Amino acid sequence: MIINPYVFGVAYDPDAQAFFTASGLTGATNLNAVNQLVLDMKSYGIWTKMKAIYPIIGGTAALHKWNLKDPQDTNAAFRLVFNGGWTHSSTGALPNGTNAFANTFLGTTAISLNSGSLSYYSRTNFLTGAINIDIGTLATVPDSFSDLQLEGHLGYQFRFNNNGNGTQSVITDSRGFFTGSRTASNVINNFRNGTLLTSGSSTTNVTAAIPFYIGASNFNSTATFFANRECAFASIGDGLTNTEAANFYTAVQNFNTTLTRNV
Repeated sequence: MIINPYVFGVAYDPDAQAFFTASGLTGATNLNAVNQLVLDMKSYGIWTKMKAIYPIIGGTAALHKWNLKDPQDTNAAFRLVFNGGWTHSSTGALPNGTNAFANTFLGTTAISLNSGSLSYYSRTNFLTGAINIDIGTLATVPDSFSDLQLEGHLGYQFRFNNNGNGTQSVITDSRGFFTGSRTASNVINNFRNGTLLTSGSSTTNVTAAIPFYIGASNFNSTATFFANRECAFASIGDGLTNTEAANFYTAVQNFNTTLTRNV
């Protein structure tokens, strides 16, 4: 289906228009929200750093699967394939915490050893003390752990190409926009809503081809550590500076506010 970019006098950004054409997303509010998100990420210099951007918009699995950065319906373009029990709605995608995960087909070998970021916009306050990973990949031969978990036995933890524990932060609410960023072999930071919570020095080990799962972790090609926090945005990309992480939150929060699903 071809969508006219000049409907009602609106000329969309070409990358936003490519997403609309591929996905079939409709609705003025949805289109304007995505378009502004693209414009904001480009103006902040974040767009080029992303390998996968999942706006999780449209209310169905068929619409939630698309990678805004490369909207092709292929594994090579890192579109999502949902597995297990998910609830899809206008507010996001909610995994059931039992068997739900989404395969991104994107591993850290497609990014870098010493520069990487993960983000997850959670609309659910669910703190258990058990290990439940919102986005992750864990390889053990050799050890290469990359994940973002909002509540586990270590609290909010982010790792990127680690061979052990990553940077950990204490949180009392798992709602908001969480971003983990590695910018050097010994610099790995946790952000919540654009604010730096913890700066760590966990060193890198190796990258892994095993792809990230959303809603769980891909542990040696098996889904495990299932989470059940509703996702209203996620991304995988290069490392972000503190300023870029703050600006990223501004862009994503504006996007979700436009959709009236911000927390």
